[in-house]
Amino acid sequence: MADRGLSLSKPAFDKLRLRSILTFYTMTDFMDQKELRDLEAKCIQDEAPPCQATCPLHVDVRGLLAALGQGDFLAGRAIFAKSVPFPGIISRICDEPCQGVCHRSSLGGPIAIRALEQACLPLDAARAPVKPLKAKGKRVAVIGGGLSGLTAVHDLARKGYTVVLIEATHRLGGRIWDVPEKTLPRPLIEQDLAVLAELEVDVLLETTPCVEAVCSTYDAVYLATGQAEVTVDPVTYATDQPNLFAGGSLLRDHWSPITSMSDGRRAAISIDRYLQNVSLTASRSNEGAYETKLYTNTAGIEPADVVPLPPEGYYRDEAIAEAQRCIQCQCLECVKVCEYLEAYGSYPRQYVRKVYNNLSIVMGERQANTFINSCATCGLCAAVCPTNFDMGAVCKSARSVMVQQKRMPPSAHEFALRDMAFSNSDKFALSRNQPGTTTSEYVFFPGCQLSGSSPGQVTAVYDYLQTNLTGGVGLMLGCCGAPADWAGRTDLRDDALAQFQQNYDDLGRPKVVLACSSCFQTFKTRLPEVELVSLYTLLAEKGLPETAVLTPSDTIAIHDPCTTRGETAVQDSVRQLVGQLGYDIEELPRSRDTTTCCGFGGLMVYANRDLAKKVVARRIAESPADYVTYCAVCRDYFAAQGKPTRHLLDLIFGSPPERGHDGGKGPGFSQKHENRARLKRQLRQERWGESVSGEEEYASIRLNLSDEVLALLEDRLILLADVQQVIAFAERTGQKLLSPQSGHFLAQFRPNTVTYWVEYLPDGDGGYTVFNAYSHRMDVGEGKRP
Repeated sequence: MADRGLSLSKPAFDKLRLRSILTFYTMTDFMDQKELRDLEAKCIQDEAPPCQATCPLHVDVRGLLAALGQGDFLAGRAIFAKSVPFPGIISRICDEPCQGVCHRSSLGGPIAIRALEQACLPLDAARAPVKPLKAKGKRVAVIGGGLSGLTAVHDLARKGYTVVLIEATHRLGGRIWDVPEKTLPRPLIEQDLAVLAELEVDVLLETTPCVEAVCSTYDAVYLATGQAEVTVDPVTYATDQPNLFAGGSLLRDHWSPITSMSDGRRAAISIDRYLQNVSLTASRSNEGAYETKLYTNTAGIEPADVVPLPPEGYYRDEAIAEAQRCIQCQCLECVKVCEYLEAYGSYPRQYVRKVYNNLSIVMGERQANTFINSCATCGLCAAVCPTNFDMGAVCKSARSVMVQQKRMPPSAHEFALRDMAFSNSDKFALSRNQPGTTTSEYVFFPGCQLSGSSPGQVTAVYDYLQTNLTGGVGLMLGCCGAPADWAGRTDLRDDALAQFQQNYDDLGRPKVVLACSSCFQTFKTRLPEVELVSLYTLLAEKGLPETAVLTPSDTIAIHDPCTTRGETAVQDSVRQLVGQLGYDIEELPRSRDTTTCCGFGGLMVYANRDLAKKVVARRIAESPADYVTYCAVCRDYFAAQGKPTRHLLDLIFGSPPERGHDGGKGPGFSQKHENRARLKRQLRQERWGESVSGEEEYASIRLNLSDEVLALLEDRLILLADVQQVIAFAERTGQKLLSPQSGHFLAQFRPNTVTYWVEYLPDGDGGYTVFNAYSHRMDVGEGKRP
């Protein structure tokens, strides 16, 4: 059978292209304004904390306590007064529904919220002046001077209505006068009610009007007498009389000071709408007390007892200490576990708007390119989010749109796509039945990363499979297309899948044994008709090879690759195998379905290398134990930053000699290319008895490089083959410069979208010593629309 490069049969290509068209999810498709708002609403971070939602006036308790906790009592007073028209009164008599939902309740007791409100409103506190809006020319009467009526008067007068307040008794306040003076000092009542004079409210005391007469005289009337036989709409407070609204204690059989004030406020909203001839019912959700959607995880928060409350109320230091008990309820579950989301200082609700705005720009700066390309698209955010908000899906779709709109900088993922192209070229791609057979019941697809990192493991696994499976085990080398999928290059992804599909069909559609979880997820999602078998479930089922080395009771921590999220059978099989090998298993804080990424997923490492290093550093610091994983890239990335990490196949079949017992640092990019190419040549020669030839001419150039230069090439994503091509071109054409300062030649060559420069000299022995190399890639970050 001939090697399969990128030549595709039209039926196979069309099949994959059709699937892509049907499943491609562009940002434009789901990001019209309504859908954008719906998506933003899935992020609950901006939802009110329970205390604020349960408060009928929606006092920003969280903000108030944050200010007091910092000792800023003036700011706390301003926050409280912003929502409460009579702050001094309510801070003494509020019935505190907020305490019943405080998350501190089970962790030392609920916050003493009313006492803290009182602490920032001493008797001598200055009240901020109130300035009404321009007069609207409409007259409103409020009958009843209790808290409900007073609140309606306050809000309507501030909006510019001419308001008259009619009270049957000799004083305003209603039931507040039943509160003992020790609890509610009378000067405080006088101080709070002084606002009515500022708002030029006309107050009529000891007056019992005829409601019908008042309704005929005023444009609108609010009835808040505490007793009346009327039918009231519970949302709008409207009655059967067109301009009559009613609320307050007449709606319930018990007195709630804070709810009475809320009734007055909500009635004022309805009266304002009525007088402006707009809908009374539109957009009335979450008025009054409601149940918030905000999720707050209290795990790990230490209990803290309530600060004892003296009879005279908290003094300054006591108030600060009690306010500091507030846990400042918020969600941020995704941000807590994701280095990427944390790095950009916000959360998904704001991020999705940022992405939308970035894609909407036709001319000018696009500020979110690096942000979009830095996401690992690993799904952890959705796994921990109470509403399953998947920021990775947003970023992945955005990349596809950027590619389609020609807004993706070509070099953003250039190196990864070149690596994928190499793996699907005739340098590595291969498809064969088991030697000596013409049919295959199974085919082993090791993937490109394991083949590049540990080619010896590929041959060991292939031998094991041939021994333990019947019906023939074929072998297919190549890349599944995951890098292109992460890069938004659906065209290249579909090319890779079509290449696999064609080889798969030619082999008779066998069961596919996979060692790579990224390949597993790619095929599972894009090729659902292909029967997939995880190598690790198969190893658990068939048993360890006789050569496996058992280790007595060492502790090892398992890192699950992010692409095994949701694959319980695979995760269980890995743990079974590690246990059979004699290890004590340590579960990392984030494992199985909440495991973290290694920085390679989504091509993060190419778009934002510093962030990818932080991702790895965070993960490898979670345990002092050695790690084991079943992803070649995870293993190599962890080991590169000094964490002893082994691949599960190293434990089963033995570590490659060059890596040592503790796993060791893996090969660089150039060596991985060479490993793949060598693996193919070796397999063809040793297993199928084929002759091998056809190496590129430039590959014969012998290079001398110091360890420092090798590290530099690795850091700059320059392959040894790139250096060889530059020197071959310079020596063939004479296009090179001699530096008078260093005495070295400097040459450049552009074999693809990247220009490479190499500083070198012939070594006099047929080879070339390389002193430096660098490349020019377009800015991966932001840019302007041409």
